[in-house]
Amino acid sequence: MYRAAVYGILGYLSGSILYANVFGGLFGKRDRLEQSADKNPGTANAFLYCGFWCGLLTLLCDLLKGFLPVFLYLRTAPLQRNWWLAPVLAGPVIGHCFPVFYRFQGGKGIAVTFGCLLGLLPYRAPAAFLAAMFVFFSLGLRVTPHYYRTLVSYLTALAVMWAGGVYPAVRMGFMCITGVVCLRLHLSREEKKKPQIRLLWMH
Repeated sequence: MYRAAVYGILGYLSGSILYANVFGGLFGKRDRLEQSADKNPGTANAFLYCGFWCGLLTLLCDLLKGFLPVFLYLRTAPLQRNWWLAPVLAGPVIGHCFPVFYRFQGGKGIAVTFGCLLGLLPYRAPAAFLAAMFVFFSLGLRVTPHYYRTLVSYLTALAVMWAGGVYPAVRMGFMCITGVVCLRLHLSREEKKKPQIRLLWMH
């Protein structure tokens, strides 16, 4: 319990560092993030508004800040029957979405979520499920705009994890992550346009 609390807190603090802002400032382009429709200090906007290298560095650091706390915690803790894994898994995403260093105004947490799930390696199923849902709702049954695609991908991945025999602590941790991401999306300043659903080959 003590170790999980320490890693959970460290994960939250790690998540609270918004690297899009950090590298945007280093590249002298931080103000460009405010030009985005959703004002989101995340990986996608770092690529779109601050350039390739800023986006790449942001992506790598956002993945790592989720990966490291989970991966290091599991080096000395079992993956199975370990309910304390859930807050460790969710900590970095909570920090990214509601960062203490930025008045709790953070990003959507997608890259950080994948970092946390990759921290479970060699257990690959949770990250694979979430990736599959994003691919399906982007290239198969296409959901737009991205706001709704993210909601549907997380909620469907959560349902698949519950039905697919994923370890209980991982399911609980991902359920917390999904709740936090959905709340951040709800609070987002972007315009909530009407959702559209169509097959890829339909125009």
